[in-house]
Amino acid sequence: MAEESDLERTEPASTRRIEQARAEGQVPQSRELVAFLIMATGVGVLWAGGGWLSQRAGTIVSHGLTFDRKAAFDPNMMFVSFQDLSLEALILLAPIFLFTILAALLAPVAMGGWVISTKALAPDLSRLSPIKGLGRMFSWHSLGELVKGVLKALLLGAIIWWVVKSEGDHLFALMAEPVESAMASTGGILIHAAMALVGGLAIIAAIDVPFQLWQYYSRLRMTREELKQEYKELEGDPQLKARIRSQQREIARRRMMSEVPKADVVVTNPTHFAVALKYDAGSMGAPKIVAKGMNLVALRIRELAQENNVPVVEAPPLARALHRHAELGDQIPALLYAAVAEVMAYVYQLNEYMAGALGPAAPQPPAAIAVPPELDPGSPEYA
Repeated sequence: MAEESDLERTEPASTRRIEQARAEGQVPQSRELVAFLIMATGVGVLWAGGGWLSQRAGTIVSHGLTFDRKAAFDPNMMFVSFQDLSLEALILLAPIFLFTILAALLAPVAMGGWVISTKALAPDLSRLSPIKGLGRMFSWHSLGELVKGVLKALLLGAIIWWVVKSEGDHLFALMAEPVESAMASTGGILIHAAMALVGGLAIIAAIDVPFQLWQYYSRLRMTREELKQEYKELEGDPQLKARIRSQQREIARRRMMSEVPKADVVVTNPTHFAVALKYDAGSMGAPKIVAKGMNLVALRIRELAQENNVPVVEAPPLARALHRHAELGDQIPALLYAAVAEVMAYVYQLNEYMAGALGPAAPQPPAAIAVPPELDPGSPEYA
């Protein structure tokens, strides 16, 4: 049962899943919203500039019907006149075309923004499959579209019936009115009917937009297994990441160990901690940590130091403080300058002794090197 529940698409679509769908041209769409915006824009333009448009249209028609006898028998002149009148008509209708096109282009913004994808234009042979086509025809989506279309037709039909009923007396009265006033009255009735239709389309769009968004995100829902797989792809396989981290640590450890033979001294705990220091008066303001470690790593640092004749100094408080408060490549903390100076002085004397410049008595390692208690993790006063 657990495996079956994991196969159910019960989880909301992830951000990556939505981005992939948009990249493939899959975005929520509402034809009802587009129809409403185009209709509302067209009616708004006609309502705002209807007087000027009707007057200008009357002028164009008057010019088209006014011509002399010579023009009536000259096809070239008639063609030129037709071109001029057509251009004037296009210029007259240009605002309506422009605003409706803008409305159609702005409609997708309300549904999530524009998406330009070439994948949606790629040929898909599965769309030509008769079996899949029949499946789409008898799917729940098709049934929902059918119900929506029927309800839409009923609503718009009811609106048209209401407009005709409310304007019935005016329609019959038009036959007795002069042409000019009848045209004006007809325009008013048409605007009234168009505004009623716009209201009906607004209701349809207000219902369709949430439905389309719900349907879109429902199609993108994921199973738990898909979410787990996506998490692995984004974050990486935990086992692979652990293996990579292990390899990185091993590479860093080898690089660190290669610096031990070049160190000036190794300060030890003596068994739990080991810190290798190097100092170059010409390029460093203070000694630098070139290697450090605990337990087995500390043991390996001591072994490398002994194999390469690097002095090893046992100073437990100093080793603990250096390991705790300095990272690889860092210079030692300023509060440890005095303690490290004792160690470096001993190393200098030991090098002189090894070179035969100090006589037969070997220098003694520093004993009880003082370390500020607040820097020593082994001190009771360490916070």
